[in-house]
Parts: sequence; C-alpha cells; structure tokens
Amino acid sequence: QVQLVESGGGLVQPGGSLRLSCAASGSILRMNDMGWYRQAPGKERELVAIIASTASTNYADSVKGRFTISRDNAKNQVYLQMNSLKPEDTAVYYCNARAVVRFTANVVEVWGQGTLVTVSS
Repeated sequence: QVQLVESGGGLVQPGGSLRLSCAASGSILRMNDMGWYRQAPGKERELVAIIASTASTNYADSVKGRFTISRDNAKNQVYLQMNSLKPEDTAVYYCNARAVVRFTANVVEVWGQGTLVTVSS
C-alpha cells in the first residue's frame, strides 16, 4: 500500500556532510509523523530525528545541532541533513513514517530498506 525509498547514503570523511532523502509512494491520503532511525553494527536501532505533520521536530541528543530533519508534504518526502559527521554516526539509516491510507483512512507504519552511512577517513 505504502512504500518508502531512501537515498543519499555513502562514505564521507569525519567533519563532512551528507543529505538523506526518503520518498513515500502508494495509496497515501496524507503522511503523519516521519522520521529517521539508525542501527550501528552490534547495536539496537535508535531514533535519530522525527518530524510531525505540523513540522515540529525532535532529535536524539547525540545529533542535536548537527543534523536537521525537514519534510515536503506536497511530495511526501522527508530529508535528513547531516553535518559535522563523526565516525560514531556510522550506521544503516532507516526512514520511518506513519501514513494515512487513501479510501480506508487506516494508519500504517512503514519502514524503508535502509541506506548505509559510513564516516571514516
């Protein structure tokens, strides 16, 4: 019904920047909360940032001041601008969203397939 596709991951040096994008498609009436999670090797998946349909945001303490989440409601897309990247930011980043499905008005939670971000010199 609803799919998320991430893009923008890759290899970057410490101190560098990357911008992740996530596009939602399918039978979407509207998108509610959209966010980014990450999972480093050997660790549990953790919340990085979340943005509500009202544009209010919340960030993990570890990324505050370095990462910025934004969204384009017309395109059903969410973005994560990552600056001043550190080696400990290395992880698979997953897009997550709650979508209201067209015609049924059901709310579904959807995950993307993940995109790898590697911060290394």
